Amino acid sequence: MTSLRSAGGAAAAGVPSATEDSTHDHPIVAHDDAQIAALAKRLNRIEGQVRGIARMIDEDRYCVDILTQVSAVQSALDALARKLLEHHLHGCVSHAIVSGNGERAIDEALAVIRKFGR
Repeated sequence: MTSLRSAGGAAAAGVPSATEDSTHDHPIVAHDDAQIAALAKRLNRIEGQVRGIARMIDEDRYCVDILTQVSAVQSALDALARKLLEHHLHGCVSHAIVSGNGERAIDEALAVIRKFGR
């Protein structure tokens, strides 16, 4: 598991800093504040969509309309996951490769990618 923030922030020369996550023994590579804000905004929008679906069900709206909204939420979650995966590959996996732990990080990334293929 990677964290969206680390205690150290970004290191000089554009290389993300990393600390060890004691609960999972993984490096923590920080997002910058703009990335965090963009992810939070995206997640808040998804949360609003899910609440909208709940209202539609409470209002006994037409099933196809509800299913259309469910599909939109699934697409939004997929887009969020792609953004997180992109950060993981560029930050966490890159850091692991430089640190000599690339094989483990690549295997872990591939396992996560396989989950999206189901």
